Amino acid sequence: MQRLIDDNVVQIVAVTDPLTVGFNRQAMVGVKTEGDINAIADALAAIAEVDYLVFTSGSFDLLFEVVCEDDEHLLTILNEKVRSIPGVRAAETFMYLRLHKQTYAWGTR
Repeated sequence: MQRLIDDNVVQIVAVTDPLTVGFNRQAMVGVKTEGDINAIADALAAIAEVDYLVFTSGSFDLLFEVVCEDDEHLLTILNEKVRSIPGVRAAETFMYLRLHKQTYAWGTR
């Protein structure tokens, strides 16, 4: 096991349920960009509330997940942090109503 950890094949982490620690709003945000997508991704990744960020094809250039205390916190993140990043052309927010499935067993066979 130690070799797998040392080789960065596996990580051992605790997974917190955001709802139980006061983070009642989660959302996925799709971003359309112009200019340097890497710089935009770096700026989004630097936002503490962003816990997942991917480059995508299709309607959006980037997708990220944000974990917030409430709707007001989400609005602050979107308005003051996301939309102020140079090159963010548009952002569409998909608020989570209820988590139906979440698994971390995708790497097992």
